[in-house]
Amino acid sequence: MECPDCPSQQLRKNGNRRGKPNHICVSCGRQFVSNPQAQPGYSDDARQICLMYVNGMGFQGRERVTRIHHTTVIRWVMQVGKQLPDAYGHSEIPEVGELDELPTFIGSKKKPIWIGTAVNHFQPGI
Repeated sequence: MECPDCPSQQLRKNGNRRGKPNHICVSCGRQFVSNPQAQPGYSDDARQICLMYVNGMGFQGRERVTRIHHTTVIRWVMQVGKQLPDAYGHSEIPEVGELDELPTFIGSKKKPIWIGTAVNHFQPGI
């Protein structure tokens, strides 16, 4: 038998897990079960939950809708995020910006003042 992570064959028995013998690799410390069976997974729930994330639904709201724990959801979103590119190239000009407005009061509440901010996240200081 060989470790699934490294090519080492130096293994020790490490108890039982779900009725099967558990092993530990002496070289890398990885624990594993010999002849594992596939666990039932979440079919299209990961895709649906990531779409909910893109549309702005909160983690715990998604947990209430799908009945999947929010830490599992966070792990799925992080896995998808690792596949995305880090940033746009310098030659590309983004066509998306952020515009925000905030009503505030200075002196009198009868005369609100609107403060607008425009942000370009792709260039520092703008």
